[in-house]
Amino acid sequence: MSADATNVGMPADEIVAWFAAHFPSFRKVMRLESVDAGQARMRWLVGDQHLRPGGTVFGPSMMTLADSAAYAAIIAADRECANAVTSNFNISFLRRPPPCDLIADAELLKRGRRLLVGEVRIYSAETMKIVAHATVTYARP
Repeated sequence: MSADATNVGMPADEIVAWFAAHFPSFRKVMRLESVDAGQARMRWLVGDQHLRPGGTVFGPSMMTLADSAAYAAIIAADRECANAVTSNFNISFLRRPPPCDLIADAELLKRGRRLLVGEVRIYSAETMKIVAHATVTYARP
């Protein structure tokens, strides 16, 4: 999905700077690996602090990754959506991820006047098997 002429998206370097400015721990736990208008790939740098008993990545880390990747896809399509807020978030945990980095592929599915809807698939970087699926809706400011 490409941005229209009136709503230009942010390039990767601006997205990284925006996240770093608003979420100080961003560079410690996430990397924006690729971005295009309406699409983003982010990596969660899993450390011991992200593991739950049993040695699997805990849900809040996966939820944060999904929300962040979807948000990056949105502002890559339309910089005017930088103040959009999450209005609905659904996640399905499909399998236990091993204790390794996670990769999130996000895609903007719908860009309406009031709502933006995205889909995110989270994979284990070790096996590239899907471990979670999320849909995220944002409300425009």
